[in-house]
Parts: sequence; C-alpha cells; structure tokens
Amino acid sequence: MAKFQAPVQKNDYIDVTFEDLTHDGNGVAKVEGYPLFVPNALPGERGKIKVVKLNKGYGFGRLMEIYEESEYRVQPECPIYKECGGCQLQHLSYKGQLIAKEKQVRDVLERIGKLDNVVVHPVLGMDNPWRYRNKSQVPIGEREGGLIGGFYQQRSHDIIDMDACLIQHEQNDIVLRKVKEICGKYGVRAYNEQTHKGTLRHVMARNGQVTGEIMIVFITRTQEIPNVKKIIQEITKEIPGIKSIVQNINSKRTNVIFGEETKVLWGEDVIYDFIGDIKFAISARSFYQVNPEQTKVLYNKALEYADLSGEESVIDAYCGIGTISLFLAQKAKKVFGVEIVPEAIADAKRNAELNDMENAEFAVGEAETVIPKWYAQGNKADVLVVDPPRKGCDQALLDTIIKMKPKKVVYVSCNPATLARDLKILEDGGYKTIEVQPVDMFPQTNHVEAVARLELKL
Repeated sequence: MAKFQAPVQKNDYIDVTFEDLTHDGNGVAKVEGYPLFVPNALPGERGKIKVVKLNKGYGFGRLMEIYEESEYRVQPECPIYKECGGCQLQHLSYKGQLIAKEKQVRDVLERIGKLDNVVVHPVLGMDNPWRYRNKSQVPIGEREGGLIGGFYQQRSHDIIDMDACLIQHEQNDIVLRKVKEICGKYGVRAYNEQTHKGTLRHVMARNGQVTGEIMIVFITRTQEIPNVKKIIQEITKEIPGIKSIVQNINSKRTNVIFGEETKVLWGEDVIYDFIGDIKFAISARSFYQVNPEQTKVLYNKALEYADLSGEESVIDAYCGIGTISLFLAQKAKKVFGVEIVPEAIADAKRNAELNDMENAEFAVGEAETVIPKWYAQGNKADVLVVDPPRKGCDQALLDTIIKMKPKKVVYVSCNPATLARDLKILEDGGYKTIEVQPVDMFPQTNHVEAVARLELKL
C-alpha cells in the first residue's frame, strides 16, 4: 500500500487563501484539496503560514503574516486572548461571529443531515456580547509564593493568571481576586498536580444575575482548610451579596473537578435566580445555564415551537433541574421530565415547588429507558422536547420517539453536528424538520446552540 504523501511538508512556508472556519474556530486553507487548519485566520483572508503538523487527512499551520484582512477582523479586547484557551473568536467581529455560526449550522444540516431545504434563521445574538457568564470555575496554582487563578493556556495545564475575564460577570472577577488574596494571606497552598500535595484545587463563583446573590465553592484536596474561620469572616466582610460558601472535597488524582463530598461552610446551600418569571434554586453542583439572558431567548423559542394550547401532555427528555420543563409547564396541561442525575431531579422538584407548579412531574433515569416505559404504560406525549448533551440523543430514545409518534418534536441542541445526525434519523422515521433557529449562548467562542421544530408527517 502506497504511503500517504501530503502536498506540503512540515516547516514549509506557503501562501494561502482561507476559505472557511472549523467548528473549533480555526481558519481553513486547502493545498491541492488537502486542508490545513490555522488558528487566528479568517475566511476570505490571504496570508503566509508555516506548516507545523501533518496528519493523513489534514494538517495544521501557524499564521505568520496576513496580506489581505477580512472585513470582519477586529483587535481582540482581552489582553491574554492568544494565550488563554477560553475564547476562540475574539479576533472576529460580533457580526462576523453570527454569520459564521449561522453558516456552521446550515453546513452541517446539509452535509450530515442531507437537509438542504430546511429554513435556518439568522442567529439570535446579544445586544452586548460581553460579561454574560454567571459561573466562573478556575484552577488555582502558585507563582513566586502567591496564589494564581485563571484558565489553562491552550493545549496545556499551565495556568494563565487573570484579574478580569471579559465574558465573565464582573462580580465573579471580584470574587476570584478577593479569594486569591485572602486565601494567600492565610497560608492556603494551591494543589500541585505532580506531587498531589496542597489544598486548593479550584474556585467556583456563581452569581444570580437577577437576584445578585453570590455562591463561592472551594474545591479542595483536603477535608481541612487552614484558617477557614478567618477566611470566611474576611470574605463575607469584603464581598457584598455573599449568600453561600461551600466546600467540595476531591482527594483523588484526577482532572475531574468535583469530588463526591460537598458541605456548606457558611450561609445557605443554594442561591436563587430567575429566568423570565421562573425562580430557580441553584446548588454548588446544579447544572444551570451560564447565560440566563440568552437562555430565556432559547427557551422562549422552544415554547413557541411547542405551540401549546393548554391541553397537551409534554415529555422533556434530559430535563436537568427542570429549566425547560417549567417554561413548558406555563402553557401545557402536564409536563413529565426525565434526567439521569438524581441531584438534578431533586433540584427540579424543588424548583417546581418554588414556582407552585403542580403540573410538572419528574423521574430519575436514562431518557432512553424511562420514556419507553412511560409509553408502554400509555403516556403518549403530544409534544416531546429533547435537550441532550453534546453527544446527541441515544438511538433507543430516537426509536421510541418514532414509535410514540408525538405530533411535534422540539429539539434543543448544543452541538449542530449531532443535531443534524439526529434530525436525519427522525426524518427517516416519519418527521419533517420545519425550521431551525440558532441562538448565540456563548459569544466570543465557537459554540452555537439551536432549536429545531419537527412535525409528524401525515
């Protein structure tokens, strides 16, 4: 078998024109059909690159010089943008980001789903695409005797220390700065991955954007935190709005952030926030959307696509803490939510009580196991809503939807590629995809969410 020969060699310097963006935010140039992925390059640009890596089907390059700039190129606002791996698209104007994200959704629907006649609407973006994240979760390290905290440098475990992140709520920046300063003052040592010594692994700050309530979570290797009473006393004095200080213990050698044990050090075990008119209790481990403003846009679109009259039975697969379920319950006769994480279902039940919603019922289990049981027991939903993880829906769940034949399916997706794959399966099973609405939940990054409306073919 002939050995593969790329049309370029490693360390070659070549002039290229960039044609596209990958889902990772890299520019794409092709040499004799061979794609080269290049960070910080934009479609329409011409420039010089250095070839740095070759694989069988594609390679990677480094941008050395730009001859012709895209009309959408801008100077990144963040001083550590190129070192930090948190954002991928700050060098692309916000208008350009929305155009690129719409194209990303449209392209995968056509390429993977073979859905070239589906209406894809322009992306619903933000008026202000900065300072939107309500949760900050950063690793802690040490440098020159002091604590540092920030995101990992791209493709490494080196922490880029930061005092401000432009996509984080300002309050979370304040929390991180104060926690580093106060914990450092009282002798708390950062966890060291190599030696498995030290105490503080990560700090998480959660912020109720409507209520202003703040939770701090210390993720530690050890049960004890040195001088913890003094640290709490100083934090509560220095940071207004603190409602909860929590410790999570993770004593294992692992990259997983959270351990099994969580305890409240001070204040409440939850903070509260609103999305629209619905109130949510958020614990240290709750999954809660990090951009509440756009979550409201996303869920209102899901509610619009469900088109409820008040007589329908609705199933919400992958319901989490009940966010979509409770939006649907405002208009549905009955909503049934299912989720594999027991703590999330406990949160969902608590959130239903919090909002006096008696028409929402929740069950723990895999959607692909529980929903077929419901179907066998005669629970035949009029509308089925799915909001799966990035890997998309399980095949058994898709098979059940096709067998159950709800009149409408609303698919909320955080990964356009698996959305396209699953829509194709549902189309082959008797559904028609009417329209897809992308929503920009994560400005300055390569991620895009989308809501698809499907109807049963008659």
